[in-house]
Amino acid sequence: MDPSDAPKIVVLALGNLIRSDDAIGLFALRHLEEDPRLPLFVSLVEGGTKGLELVPYICDASCLLVLDAVDVGATPGTLFRIAGEDLRSIPGNGNVHGLALADILNALRMMGHQPQEIVLLGVQPLITELGTVLSTPVLQALPALVEAAVTQLCRWGPSDKSSMCEADRAAESGVAIPVLEG
Repeated sequence: MDPSDAPKIVVLALGNLIRSDDAIGLFALRHLEEDPRLPLFVSLVEGGTKGLELVPYICDASCLLVLDAVDVGATPGTLFRIAGEDLRSIPGNGNVHGLALADILNALRMMGHQPQEIVLLGVQPLITELGTVLSTPVLQALPALVEAAVTQLCRWGPSDKSSMCEADRAAESGVAIPVLEG
């Protein structure tokens, strides 16, 4: 496969490092940076809480993977995989930031730059108050979030690169994947 034919894959991590569990996406991105299984063709973007300022960094992506804390009222530490049309059902205040992911995706759509495929991997937070450490259930969900991200990235990659990845089959289907019970 010609490298110019490969999809442009972007991982966008959202979150705030001083709001406890809200930082889960950023922690996952740091783990991905160090993971030897990370395909070379992937761009990593530490989005933090920049909101619409992120649009130029992701507007030419053909595949977008978003890592974030998502408050949907589930058990803390629950890992969610939301893709395709299901992303449109995310309320504007579904994440814990002032400007929701839905607003970024709407801006991309209005500009005609919506990625062909978008997947959100989110973790239900327990605590989003000021703090710099993850709660126990969210910290325990971090390895599963990283595994689900690697799995998704390998699915999107060129077929000759996909064999480098060990797939985590739990991330293949379903909207919510409980990582911890209770």
